[in-house]
Amino acid sequence: MDDRFDRRELLLHLGDMLEALSCLTRTGRPDAKVVQLAGSQESLQEFDFLRALTPKMTVADFGAHVATAFFLWPKELLETDLNRKALASTVQHDLFDGNPSGWNVYVTHMQKKVKWFGTGLPAMKSGASSQPAHAEAEDASPVEASVESEPSAEWDAPDEKKGWPWPQPGSTS
Repeated sequence: MDDRFDRRELLLHLGDMLEALSCLTRTGRPDAKVVQLAGSQESLQEFDFLRALTPKMTVADFGAHVATAFFLWPKELLETDLNRKALASTVQHDLFDGNPSGWNVYVTHMQKKVKWFGTGLPAMKSGASSQPAHAEAEDASPVEASVESEPSAEWDAPDEKKGWPWPQPGSTS
């Protein structure tokens, strides 16, 4: 399957998230509500996805949630087989936990560029999770497959780059 355009869109979205975080941080107001700033700061007007966040989320909270929601994306986007569920589930769990309506708005926003984003995930429940974040991390999730430890023999093997984004051997592109 040729998913390089989806990968490109997801990488651009990751950049948008980091840019939004940078703009929010530059306000110098870590306790300010992100949704309020998104509506009033000119530098944040282009980031429609910020309006989908829970109204209680502060700039400081957003920074922490973005870090945990997107830390796997660079690695996942470079894998030969794209783990679609892992990409979406980390965002759902870490950025929209307890906010199903915000998640639905975010998915709609994302599906304008990446049609499959957010499909096949379990339905969200309203209200924040009662489990501490570290306890949830121990539960089974689609992300586990992407972060399992590799056998030690593979750590010493030379890095062969095959497939996207590296051209196939003999390819002229």
